[in-house]
Amino acid sequence: MLGATRSAHDKRLDLRAALAGDGLVRAPGAFNPLSARLIEDKGFEAVYISGAVLSADLGLPDIGLTTLTEVAQRAGQIARVTELPALVDADTGFGEPMNAARTVQILEDAGVAGLHIEDQVNPKRCGHLDGKEVVGLDDAVRRIRAAVSGRRDDALLIMARTDVRGIPDAQGGGLAAAADRARALVDAGADAIFPEAMATLEEFAAIRAAVDVPILANMTEFGKSDLFTHERLRDVGVDLVIHPVSLLRTAMGAAERALDTLVATGTLESEVPAMQTRARLYELVDYAAYAAFDDSIHTFDLSHNRS
Repeated sequence: MLGATRSAHDKRLDLRAALAGDGLVRAPGAFNPLSARLIEDKGFEAVYISGAVLSADLGLPDIGLTTLTEVAQRAGQIARVTELPALVDADTGFGEPMNAARTVQILEDAGVAGLHIEDQVNPKRCGHLDGKEVVGLDDAVRRIRAAVSGRRDDALLIMARTDVRGIPDAQGGGLAAAADRARALVDAGADAIFPEAMATLEEFAAIRAAVDVPILANMTEFGKSDLFTHERLRDVGVDLVIHPVSLLRTAMGAAERALDTLVATGTLESEVPAMQTRARLYELVDYAAYAAFDDSIHTFDLSHNRS
């Protein structure tokens, strides 16, 4: 009732232990706190909080327009309601290296188990769009070093994301550059690597061979990567997989279809079988626990008070 019973520190330890194990940590993206509850209920190991989802929730494109305050508030709301560890997208750290250090502390206070900071220039853009730019290696390393220096709880996972694979080889990008940069970011203190926009399983395997820390696969729809199964990702050494925007896309698709039906027919009767029931909603928000708590409070009799 009211939120998770376990501390943020314990959830951070859970995430690290899971990443150190043999299995694949599966982290669907929560688009609100209630969807995080659903992810937990379905037996997943972690919750992902996507910057693209936070932007879209505000009606904005994913180009670095959200603020640290907005991200921390939403991340805290999501992390609070679930016993699962939450990993949040911290974009480029919201500024210069010192800003990255402060970002770590603010998100640490929000209760997340981990965060990732990328090497794009500001303003950033979606990692699966063309035309991205990345900062130089020295700047990318400084961001991660600063982020690590800002950490107060050593259990907090600090992941480095690199987008250099999406830069043309002629401009210093490509797979080999991504592997080299991943190694440098690990040397700078990154606990894990997020190689964005890998095109094939063989590319994930190349990053796996380059570093000895956990690596993440982003299985976003309509992106540069095919939607590989969890089994195939695990077979090439991926430790954590995210489905960042999937639930939002599913929910918004259903919402649009329902609105079209309402426009066309003037009623949603035909859509009711596909809706979440009132009973299921009450189950997810633990309505019964709140009712029991309220019943246990003594109600004072004020009828004989003097007016």
